[in-house]
Amino acid sequence: MFKVLSYSFMPCPNFLKPRASFKVQKDAIGTRTLLNVQKDAIVCGTRTKVARNPNMERLPNNYLFPEIEARQLEHEKKYPDAQVISLGIGDTTEPIPDVITKTMSDYALSLSTLEGYSGYGAEQGNKALRLAIAQKLYPDLAVKDTEVFVSDGSQCDISRIQLLLGSKVTVAVQDPSFPAYIDSSVIIGQASDLQPTTGKYQNIEYMKCVPQNNFFPDLSNASRTDVIFFCSPNNPTGHAASREQLEQLVEFARENGSIIVYDTAYAAYITDKSPRSIYEIPGAREVAIEVSSFSKSAGFTGVRLGWTVVPEELLYSDGFPVVHDYNRIMCTCFNGASNIAQAGGLECLSTEGVRALCSKVDYYKENAQILLDTFSSLGLKAYGGVNAPYVWVHFPGRRSWDVFSEILQKTDIITVPGCGFGPGGEEFIRVGAFGHRETILEASTRLKSLFL
Repeated sequence: MFKVLSYSFMPCPNFLKPRASFKVQKDAIGTRTLLNVQKDAIVCGTRTKVARNPNMERLPNNYLFPEIEARQLEHEKKYPDAQVISLGIGDTTEPIPDVITKTMSDYALSLSTLEGYSGYGAEQGNKALRLAIAQKLYPDLAVKDTEVFVSDGSQCDISRIQLLLGSKVTVAVQDPSFPAYIDSSVIIGQASDLQPTTGKYQNIEYMKCVPQNNFFPDLSNASRTDVIFFCSPNNPTGHAASREQLEQLVEFARENGSIIVYDTAYAAYITDKSPRSIYEIPGAREVAIEVSSFSKSAGFTGVRLGWTVVPEELLYSDGFPVVHDYNRIMCTCFNGASNIAQAGGLECLSTEGVRALCSKVDYYKENAQILLDTFSSLGLKAYGGVNAPYVWVHFPGRRSWDVFSEILQKTDIITVPGCGFGPGGEEFIRVGAFGHRETILEASTRLKSLFL
């Protein structure tokens, strides 16, 4: 049963009329309260003497994906008979393989026995799972199980890494890039104000990654920063950095004394010879932290399980190992991933589990190819879709929110406007391949009817 929260407010005098709107809406899970508060909203009630974190005021009113969801709900309210297809948020749709859910189910049932019950686990993760990740996902890369930290997902780890690094470091991001890198930088205080003319935050280095430079930044013109957030295969462009490109990145970080935070959430989708880990590049262990996840390979978006690798060779400027501080962060801010989820993660890395996951990944890659072929047949330039479950489609001269709105209005399809990933995403939309095959085929038909 889900508990529904309700909000009540005392009547306001006229001079304190609230300018905030409160709306309760239903979704597939149940009733939930959506609270939309504008920056200048005044809400009646007793105020504390605690000032709002000024960094929160620098953020847009809504995170990208809740904003898209709000627009979807508005569309469905206006057109109640619309059969909306979501190719937006990167949520998997195919069931988790039986071999993995059975393991989790058996483990859950064992918690009802004296012999099988377990309480808190190690904050760093189950030792067997840490060892399996090190040996099976990083073979011959010198990754030790003690350098692997199991978590509740890579997005949570990004915020924990930000807490580790603190507010005084300078940061660079790919442009476009996953919005959590920038938003977490703003919240912790690494960024200054958002510049409305450029769409960029002051004090953040935006490394442009566009078709003209093969989705890899011109490092010869990039400013030196303490931290470089880098995602490969990239979300949203779908580009997997080549070995040569990553060699340039590692050398750039070594020359500048920077730390790379390398996100490999989509590594399982790489089909060519592009590296699946930054540690395939010589010298990377001295300059890189790697975060990853079971979400998009095992369908664990709701189960929640990921990991971060912090090599022993990665040192601060005073020579202190970063891994010791990250361990302290995990022990302070985290009580360990779910034991049940970790049992599933261990099964994911078994021979049978790997085979089952590869089948799921191949399914989504076939979806991506269908979408890629669809846009190509329409004469639109589309990227990605080969090493990632996303297709990055270019609409020259058009604002991406306008393209999003037109597609939603005329085809009942949800996409993601590229500008939500940074100013470099303007004129693009991201289309996700996480859908049932019949849904992807129907979306293809609708898109062809719109653009042909």
